[in-house]
Amino acid sequence: QVQLVESGGGLVQAGGSLRLSCAASGRTFRSYAMGWFRQAPGKLREFVAVIDFSGQNTYYEDSVKGRFTISRDNAKNVVYLQMTSLKPEDTAVYYCAADSIPYRTRTNPTYYNDWGQGTQVTVSS
Repeated sequence: QVQLVESGGGLVQAGGSLRLSCAASGRTFRSYAMGWFRQAPGKLREFVAVIDFSGQNTYYEDSVKGRFTISRDNAKNVVYLQMTSLKPEDTAVYYCAADSIPYRTRTNPTYYNDWGQGTQVTVSS
């Protein structure tokens, strides 16, 4: 099990940028693939991006490709989500999550056992 704490959310104008961070506890961070998900009011939680244990393999939801970048620092036990060219439709609570199969880049949230508390991202038009 890993404990996750997100930070970096906030209010930004359309076209702006934010970098989310997710700090993980424990010494087994490299044992997990890490994903970012988001949930807007009245909507289901949706996949945003995932990175495998090595950091070499990533996958993105179509609407964020070319705008968002997921990365990780295994020495610091942190995963990042750099978000640029933000749009009002990106407004949501963003969650990081850990998948115990480290070499997979899965998009289904049911595969992720550990979740952070979420951080709010609001993009104004």
